[in-house]
Amino acid sequence: MASEIKTDQRIARLTPLAEVLAHIDSHVKPVALSRQDISSAVGLTLSEDIHVAQSLPAQAIALRDGYAVEAEATRDASSYAPVVIASPSFVNAGDALPPGTDSILPQDVVAIQGATGAVLSPATIGDGVLPFGADAGPMAPLFCSGHVMRHRDIAILRAASVPDVDVRAPRICVLQSRQGDDTILDAATTWMKHAVATAGGHPVSCAEGDLAEALRAADADAVIGIGGTGTGRHDNAVASLADSGELKFHGIAISPGETAAFGFVGGRPVLLSPGRLDATIACWLFVGEPILARLCGRPPDDAGRIARLTRKVSSSLGITELIAVACKDGQAEPLGSTYLSLQVLARADGWISVPAQSEGYPAGASVAVRPLP
Repeated sequence: MASEIKTDQRIARLTPLAEVLAHIDSHVKPVALSRQDISSAVGLTLSEDIHVAQSLPAQAIALRDGYAVEAEATRDASSYAPVVIASPSFVNAGDALPPGTDSILPQDVVAIQGATGAVLSPATIGDGVLPFGADAGPMAPLFCSGHVMRHRDIAILRAASVPDVDVRAPRICVLQSRQGDDTILDAATTWMKHAVATAGGHPVSCAEGDLAEALRAADADAVIGIGGTGTGRHDNAVASLADSGELKFHGIAISPGETAAFGFVGGRPVLLSPGRLDATIACWLFVGEPILARLCGRPPDDAGRIARLTRKVSSSLGITELIAVACKDGQAEPLGSTYLSLQVLARADGWISVPAQSEGYPAGASVAVRPLP
């Protein structure tokens, strides 16, 4: 007769996701600000609005190579009756416009004859010119607080002569619940580190040793543990969290990822995710991202593109469910739920959420599709 498996990790109740998120919102606080050179700010979250010190450009400049002229003086110019102007000024793209000029004529419509130029086509005021203040002004921000910096943003700040910015860069320790060679745990952990970095966090290494020791010793603003949240013989991640700090929730009403846990150790939020890759992804999207958003001092990213479902989606009441979808031509094809196979994850280019109070969506319903990290 099989013996009963002894475990302290049985789930008494699945806590609604809304309750978990409300607790995160009230108990997880933004990390301290740090000043960063813009070269190291990619992926970090701005903690201030970014304004330029003065209007840019500071004076009108040429957008193309050519001759700077006063448009009014060329009004009647044509190839049959050229307008002759004295000492036309040639400028390169980026040069300031000479006084008294307001447009740039291409080289092929000005025939230089000694010290004069014959204009063969009229100019229009502003042609080939970037006016004063057209790039940016000090009143409207280039970027707002809460924005996650991208590579193109760094180029914009360089062009605007902004050398450094105030950011929040939460340090997130991502670890496996148990040591050893485990392909799935390795894959889930690697993916989680990428997801953290993409969303504005800074993945850091954790102390060696068992999970309880790592939770207590982690030099980080938050910890994410992968695996060991179930009731198996070797599952002890939740018990380790309870022994090391404060276990707030074990069992969250999300699918996949029902055995996830959340708590605190030394004031640091700790998210424990099941060891399956699909459950790790769902735990991050439903719970991990909101934790990181709070640490960064910004609202969670709920943006998504609207698409229409190609077929009906069914869901159980009381569970917030992640549905993987493939999108094409404004339509979203549901690929899977509950368990997302590797083939489903390989085909998916987005996901939708069915809230706990809904039994699903009919075919043709408009849904917000968010990208998978």
